[in-house]
Amino acid sequence: MIGVRKIAGLTVIAGGIAAAVLGLLPVAASAQGVVNLYSSRHYNTDEKLYSDFTAKTGIKVNRIEDDADKLIQRMKAEGANSPADVFISVDAGRIQRAAEEGLLQPVKSAVLDSAVPAHLREPYGLWFGFSKRARVIVYSKERVKPADLSTYEALADPKWKGKIAIRSSTYIYNQSLTGSVLAALGPEKTEAWAKGFAANFARQPKGGDRDQISAVAAGEADIAITNTYYLAHMLTSKKPEEKAAAEKVAVFFPNQKDRGTHVNISGGGVAKNAPNRANAVKFLEYLVSPQAQAYFAEGNYEYPVMADAKISPVIAAWGKFKEDGLNAQVFARNNGEALKIMDRAGWK
Repeated sequence: MIGVRKIAGLTVIAGGIAAAVLGLLPVAASAQGVVNLYSSRHYNTDEKLYSDFTAKTGIKVNRIEDDADKLIQRMKAEGANSPADVFISVDAGRIQRAAEEGLLQPVKSAVLDSAVPAHLREPYGLWFGFSKRARVIVYSKERVKPADLSTYEALADPKWKGKIAIRSSTYIYNQSLTGSVLAALGPEKTEAWAKGFAANFARQPKGGDRDQISAVAAGEADIAITNTYYLAHMLTSKKPEEKAAAEKVAVFFPNQKDRGTHVNISGGGVAKNAPNRANAVKFLEYLVSPQAQAYFAEGNYEYPVMADAKISPVIAAWGKFKEDGLNAQVFARNNGEALKIMDRAGWK
């Protein structure tokens, strides 16, 4: 089933790899003043972001939304005839996967190099992060004291047995987190940590990050691991039950006395066969403009990559924190080994 909708000059095509859609985009790709995005972002707040780009540049945005792995397979199948100009992912793992599949091309841009910190972009310009999401500990205000918390590694302590909620190892956010631990500790210590951590689960991993927060609020667990923007969305939700659950937990930033809290990115790169390369680069440069950075911060409660950009008051209330300076490419490359370690540890 294919859905096509127009929003202020933005054409959005949602759905699978249908011949009808494949027939549409090459026509658009040959036109002047367009950029074709293959995006795994699915946030309604991004609509204003894209329409503003069109208003500023006159460049029409065509966007296909799907799971990142499906978009990668699609680009591979399309080969040199792919209409994709920009590939966008919500995590470093999959955008690095696209790079390793040879689906992205290097970009040299003074704008991007100055705006995006070195650890949040691929060293050769294959992709750039444009927003951040910290993977933090949330804890029950009633049952846990922040003084009891310290690092991701400390969550393997038997004192947390039966008290931790987290989503499955199949989710790439957890693979990237474990990939960062792997970079810090090495394989043997990481596997030992993963076994101890998994032994402390309050239940079999299930659901998304919001479900983990709700589990803590309901007393099924005392602590959970989540990306920050999920909690922010719950705190501002129009659903009373979500807001009530979020208000029962607090945020703790792990590893503040050593390497810092793990931070993942949402990022983009120019497709290898981009028919509108110049427009693609303009689009990536726009994503690190003050206005675009404000959309990420205010619309989806993400952390901007630009150091001087403002953040939402909702997440600002949690305070400043030290982030892990490990290059995102490193933990992204570790995803495969991290998943094997997690599986052996019983973290399914």
